Amino acid sequence: MYDSILVATDGSEAAATAVEHAIALADRFDAPLYGIAVVDERTAYDTGIVDPDEAQRHLEERAAAWLATLESTATAADVAVETAVRSGVPHEEILEYAAERDASAIVLGSRGRSSFKGALLGSTVDRVVRTADRPVLVVG
Repeated sequence: MYDSILVATDGSEAAATAVEHAIALADRFDAPLYGIAVVDERTAYDTGIVDPDEAQRHLEERAAAWLATLESTATAADVAVETAVRSGVPHEEILEYAAERDASAIVLGSRGRSSFKGALLGSTVDRVVRTADRPVLVVG
């Protein structure tokens, strides 16, 4: 049914549930698993107090930590995973990575780290669901 699975994570509880679901699907269908974390460029710091390069590095480190958690969870389940940290608009980067990896399905948590930020910027999940050209599984 699924030849490969892509899971997006932002470190939230819903994303952790999506990671578990994606790992189970990859194991069940013996499919490659890909993971992505996106540093949202739309929320970049724009003040003289915070060094933009330092802020970017911090956000990339945090995204890498989310993917390290994904990798260790997948390894514990004996599922190989390839991961990537991207910078940009989250739904665009998720869809682009899905196309690059020819993922059969995208797995996402039902809500991200900040419902307030989601209200301001629009829901990444909603945008992925509405514009994806492949199945999207939204996990709560």
